[in-house]
Amino acid sequence: KIILDNEDITYKKEHKRARVIGRVFQDTMKGTAPDMTIEENLALAYSKGRRRIFQSAVNDKMRKFFKEQLARYNMGLEDRLKNKVGLLSGGQRQVVTLLMCTLAAMALLMTTMAPIEILILDEHTAALDPATAEKVMEITKQIVAENNITTMMITHNLNQALTTGNRTIMMDSGEIILDIPYNERKNMNRDDLLQMYSMKKREA
Repeated sequence: KIILDNEDITYKKEHKRARVIGRVFQDTMKGTAPDMTIEENLALAYSKGRRRIFQSAVNDKMRKFFKEQLARYNMGLEDRLKNKVGLLSGGQRQVVTLLMCTLAAMALLMTTMAPIEILILDEHTAALDPATAEKVMEITKQIVAENNITTMMITHNLNQALTTGNRTIMMDSGEIILDIPYNERKNMNRDDLLQMYSMKKREA
């Protein structure tokens, strides 16, 4: 079963689940419309939950708001609003996707609907080079903290698993074998985690 905020959403239709779940995929081409511009993608997310037909035209007020939001992340995207998302680098596309999740949450709050309840990051830095991955992680932490979004990050990067968020869960063959709260893992390093994992595997 999949229970979200005491509601069983296991068999809920995907478009209904999408109203409360934000997702950033490992594949940097997913989560955005590559043939649409940055501002059109952001406008689409920002119109989430509003009962009106999406219009591709972006007014000056929205464009200014999008530029301000993008400028905060120092990726040069604020000057490329008219560029198609498919022309961006992998790291830039991930930042646009993260911002789209944030804008969608903001839009839902403004329309009195429930905001995004959980953000799922599915190895969202795995396809990026180390420097870009680090930058995207910094931006991810900033967005999650500022918007107080409950987030589940799937990763094979053990350092990220220990330094991000407040809980580390390790799985094997679909089963949880380790669930380490922040107060236990704060002094752990990668080798400690591997040792604990190996011990649990032997016990199983």
